[in-house]
Amino acid sequence: MSGHEDEPVFEDEHASTYARMTTHPVTAAFAGLYDFPLDDFQVRGCKEIEEGRGVLVAAPTGSGKTIVGEFAVHLALETGRKCFYTTPIKALSNQKYNDLVARYGPEKVGLLTGDNVVNGEAPIVVMTTEVLRNMLYAGSRTLIGLGFVVMDEVHYLADRMRGAVWEEVIIHLPESVTLVSLSATVSNAEEFGEWLATVRGETTTIVEERRPVPLFQHVMVGKRLFDLFASSDVDASAGFVKEGAPVNDELVRIARDDWASSRLMRDRKSARKGKPGASKNPRQVGNGRRVWIPSRVEVLERLDSEGLLPAIVFIFSRVGCDAAVTQCLSANVRLTSPEERAEIFAYVEERCRHLPDDDLEVLGYPEFLDGLTRGVAAHHAGMLPTFKSCVEELFLRGLVKAVFATETLALGINMPARTVVIEKLSKWNGETHADITPGEYTQLTGRAGRRGLDVEGHGVVLWQPGMNPGEVAGLASTRTYPLRSSFRPSYNMAVNLVHQFGRERSRELLEQSFAQFQADRAVVGMARQLQKAQEAIAGYDEAATCHVGDFMEYAALRRRISEVEKGASRERRSGRREEAMESLTRLKPGDVIMVPNGKFAGFAVVIDPGIGGHEPRPYVLTADRQARRLAPMDFQTPVEAITRMRLPKSFNGRNPAMRRDLASALRTKTHNLTPPPPRRTTRNDDFTESPIDREIAELRTKLKQHPCHQCPEREDHARWAERSFKLARDAETLKRRVESRTNTVARTFDRVCNVMTALGYLEGDTVTERGSHLRRIYTDMDLVAAESLREGLWDHLDASELAAVLSSLVYEARRADDASAPKVPGGAVQAALVDTVRVWGQLDALERDNKLEFLREPDLGFAWAAFRWAEGDDLDDVLGGTDLAAGDFVRWMKQLLDLAGQVADAAGDSPLRKTARETVKALKRGVVAYSSVTE
Repeated sequence: MSGHEDEPVFEDEHASTYARMTTHPVTAAFAGLYDFPLDDFQVRGCKEIEEGRGVLVAAPTGSGKTIVGEFAVHLALETGRKCFYTTPIKALSNQKYNDLVARYGPEKVGLLTGDNVVNGEAPIVVMTTEVLRNMLYAGSRTLIGLGFVVMDEVHYLADRMRGAVWEEVIIHLPESVTLVSLSATVSNAEEFGEWLATVRGETTTIVEERRPVPLFQHVMVGKRLFDLFASSDVDASAGFVKEGAPVNDELVRIARDDWASSRLMRDRKSARKGKPGASKNPRQVGNGRRVWIPSRVEVLERLDSEGLLPAIVFIFSRVGCDAAVTQCLSANVRLTSPEERAEIFAYVEERCRHLPDDDLEVLGYPEFLDGLTRGVAAHHAGMLPTFKSCVEELFLRGLVKAVFATETLALGINMPARTVVIEKLSKWNGETHADITPGEYTQLTGRAGRRGLDVEGHGVVLWQPGMNPGEVAGLASTRTYPLRSSFRPSYNMAVNLVHQFGRERSRELLEQSFAQFQADRAVVGMARQLQKAQEAIAGYDEAATCHVGDFMEYAALRRRISEVEKGASRERRSGRREEAMESLTRLKPGDVIMVPNGKFAGFAVVIDPGIGGHEPRPYVLTADRQARRLAPMDFQTPVEAITRMRLPKSFNGRNPAMRRDLASALRTKTHNLTPPPPRRTTRNDDFTESPIDREIAELRTKLKQHPCHQCPEREDHARWAERSFKLARDAETLKRRVESRTNTVARTFDRVCNVMTALGYLEGDTVTERGSHLRRIYTDMDLVAAESLREGLWDHLDASELAAVLSSLVYEARRADDASAPKVPGGAVQAALVDTVRVWGQLDALERDNKLEFLREPDLGFAWAAFRWAEGDDLDDVLGGTDLAAGDFVRWMKQLLDLAGQVADAAGDSPLRKTARETVKALKRGVVAYSSVTE
């Protein structure tokens, strides 16, 4: 049995392991269940658990650390106790459930994932971490007799969106429960283990840094594969690279040639254009040849010829992954034998037979199946979960030879390969294209090398113009990727804690979080820095001593004059900005304006004034066809309508033809218009002296009258005084940071409680009847949902209407700024959405008063799709009205199902409970229902 990591392979040097197990009979019996000897770190982990201690096992992907978790399961059964095995994602839970059923039988193993409830009272239960958190808060009877909890992939606690759940579970588990934490390799495992020991009692940290299969790093230049590291490096040559390993000289030469060729081309262009400064005889460095970049098909052919398949090719784009498969189909790539094709075809047909034929056509099933039978497939979040699980299973069986995947594949499911290819070393992070980190690189290449199948794994980076081999080597050899807590108290967390423990005890519990533990550690170093800064300030003050007077007093006058002058300048700028923002509120759809600043400067027509948020953000179309929602920084001066033009009905900024036609009309309309001159902001005091001017004059008089003004060494003293002021300012900042990091989690908890007290959810240590709704709502928008329930905003809605409104609390557009106003159902839905957004606005203001930023504005972009799906529309029709991929549609639907179920639980004995349950029933059909079972 392998878990979601491959089984360790037999190694003779471990033959002595069993001799050391005589004092640990359960470990010895457990080891005998495997047909290979356990590694030392696995044996050590099992022994620690048998002796009654918790463990943290940090080891590379594929090293077999799940065996330690499986030992906890075995020990629980041997001692008549329960064991919960938690995973971060449902797919992993399903995989682990199947593994454990295969060993112990279905009667002893249960599954709880939110979607599926199978044998929930069994002695072994596999579940997602959120399910366990909810059980702890509800005081579930299932917790009786619990002896062990295994937290697989515990490093997920660094996840910004979900990480807090792991810390909640670790802190709130009963003391009698032994915790087994399994983590990827992190550079601060000891720190994490130390924290676990403080909150869970005796915990042993076991770090295994050596990969079970050596990993060789390469760079593919054209069709040639080069080793990344120099052959002279012993560790790199053995596949276990260390930090600072030397780079292959051949790659350095290629980089030099590539740079020279790009320089040559630049010089030639400059010479042709007659640009001054263009070199007539550019200095030749290298041979000036450009590196040819192979196609994805050629990459696969090269890997196949070298015996390096199966491979995962990481392409940081869903569109790129799908395009790669299309390119393989167009090139008639075929990596499978006739027997393999038949096996693939039969498996996929069986797995997908429950999906309606019409839906399969919409989902691109024929192309998907064609790719799989050829041995190639895509894998990304936009795919239907059923399709993704087909790819995963066929890849594990060795039938699919090449998978083009986004980085999400590296984060969870078990899909080891012989080779991992990284197409580019930068990716879109939601805001910009950023280089991948050493931690991300290690996680991606960690998939290479299947234990028990491969003697060695291979990581391949494709050469790109301008690539620096030294930087690639740095990524491949750096071992610094610490685990950082993302914990913060939420409204739901706070109301559940206060209900169980009271406010003061809850505060103490939260101060035990890993977030506070890390903050406290940082404070020690900062306090030391602060002490050194204060000593240096005293030295600077002494150096600035003047024999004719108090020079620090004189220096303070000089600084005050500078600050007042800067303040006056800022005030003038602020006045201009306010006037500019006020001018935006007067814009109407169809107004033609001149955008004064930014990269979209020029004539534009207003599509949507965008005045619903805190600041106006008009959605415009520019004369060169750019449809964008502009930011306040684009309007540094006031703007006004120059003329007006008619807008087409239902204009869609994503439609290229509509953009082209409207931009053409805009250019025609503005052809003879002269851009208005920049407007000057009004000034009431052009000819009168302002109070600030008077203050500056008085300060200058005081400065000249000060005795130090006549000191011959004045400027020398001033330099020391300036250093003292600057360091004092830095020291003050450091002091504030120390104060802000002390009790940070508890202070946030206090603010959260203040908000809930203001709303009447809490009265001291008591959760009121009003606050009880919130205990059952776990979404990020928990407080908006609870307040909407309290006000009865959704009581009059039917099932489909409720689906549309609830969708606004779960859905988040991938790139909200570029979107035009979404289509929403009218009538009761529109009214309820307006009320829900109003509630959010009130809560947002209350949050700002309490220095919190938890709740985002409801997003209406999924309301139409949710409504139509609940009404029974075909998948083709629903997807046709959105920009969503099938996988995204199913994912948002499942989150909507979760929230509808929570609303039903929170609604109490009211008609809304029945409506919410009808909503669940209406949504859970077709691909959504089938994905809930299979994912």
